[in-house]
Amino acid sequence: MSDINTVNPARHTLLEDTQGLLSGTVLVSLSVVFLHGAGLFTGQIAGLSLVISYLSGWSFGAVFFLLNLPFYWLAFRRMGLRFTLKTMISVAMLSAMTEIWPHLISFATLHPGAAATLAGVTAGAGLLALFRHGASLGGVGIVALYLQDKTGFKAGKTQILFDCCVFLFAVFVLPLDKVGWSLLGAMVLNVIIMINHRRDRYIAI
Repeated sequence: MSDINTVNPARHTLLEDTQGLLSGTVLVSLSVVFLHGAGLFTGQIAGLSLVISYLSGWSFGAVFFLLNLPFYWLAFRRMGLRFTLKTMISVAMLSAMTEIWPHLISFATLHPGAAATLAGVTAGAGLLALFRHGASLGGVGIVALYLQDKTGFKAGKTQILFDCCVFLFAVFVLPLDKVGWSLLGAMVLNVIIMINHRRDRYIAI
């Protein structure tokens, strides 16, 4: 997909991948802390997991981990074993970290606008780190790529449609101001990914 001529660099070492996956999941888990602290959510499986956790009282980590389970077979078929294993590890680490952070961090004051913006920035940086090291946080992105391969329907459109469904569902079960601030956070995240995630600037692994 790159339109420039570059020499492919060597594959990441185990140490490089380890710090990349760990750094990425720490940043994304912090975004969940910001969102949860303000009662907000986001798009994709993480957003649906937050909404479900608010309604059910179940922990985000447990919901997120369980919702991702059906997607690993598609990940294996579409992206291979290496990507799938890295993604499974990242999802498990994120689920665990979101259970630990509430015991270490609390907010006396957290404006929803600040929470949304900080969540978008930290999630964007974390996801970029994961993409850089050949992993993801599973979920809809894998299905989107699979459908694109099978039907030609653009992956980005599938993700947008899913996000619209998450936000539409949230409109009926959460306060509208929370939905509005959550939309801000999702926009910040998507802008960061859109501007920075380019294959010609990343090591292909």
